Amino acid sequence: MTKTPTMRLDRLLANLGYGSRKEMHGLVADGEVILDGVALSDANARIAIGPDLPRRMTILGAAIDPPPPMILMLHKPLGVVCSHKEAGRRIYDLLPQRWRVRDPALSSVGRLDKDTSGLLLITDDGGFLHRVISPKRHVAKSYVATLDRPLNGLEGEVFAAGTLVLEGEDKPLLPAILEPLGEREARLIIEEGRYHQVRRMFAAVGNHVTALHRDRIGGLALPDDLAAGEYRVLSAETAETVFGA
Repeated sequence: MTKTPTMRLDRLLANLGYGSRKEMHGLVADGEVILDGVALSDANARIAIGPDLPRRMTILGAAIDPPPPMILMLHKPLGVVCSHKEAGRRIYDLLPQRWRVRDPALSSVGRLDKDTSGLLLITDDGGFLHRVISPKRHVAKSYVATLDRPLNGLEGEVFAAGTLVLEGEDKPLLPAILEPLGEREARLIIEEGRYHQVRRMFAAVGNHVTALHRDRIGGLALPDDLAAGEYRVLSAETAETVFGA
């Protein structure tokens, strides 16, 4: 049986971004941290850190944030970048401000460029992140592309062949699946994540992507009720569905 890890209360709250350890001692002294209906009085006490903690503990009257490992599903809107360092509005600006200083830090699982919307996973779980992006896992990503020109009917064969070499590269792409959705719209399912891959694939067959949206990663689909800019914390079971398709 796996033993539930523990951590000092002041360190736990500081790592979750609520403030410094000194500030956490003040919150505890003020009776602002409640566990199982009882105000905690010792900021040095060790607390069991399980997935049920947000249901059992409140801070300043609100449920405590999920402890690590935390996995988020974000509906990334257009015009937002995934990098911590790139200029402009970042995906992390869509999250609670304290989450930007969590320890361990949150990172996106792969990236979507500024002009691509859709499903993005964010996590502080390095093991999960690397499993998703590992080529050995063959986690497929589904993109819906709106095109500048009508499909010519030959794209599916070219993409599925596993012989397409993108401009500036020398290694062929893995086979990909094209599903026409209309005259100028198609779903493309790929297993790789090369730089601007979907846009470059369509450019290679003489077309141009005017809009791009990712609607699925593996077995996890972007819910219809998750609006652009909104996020959702995933349970461990839901996150694992990524590896189910």
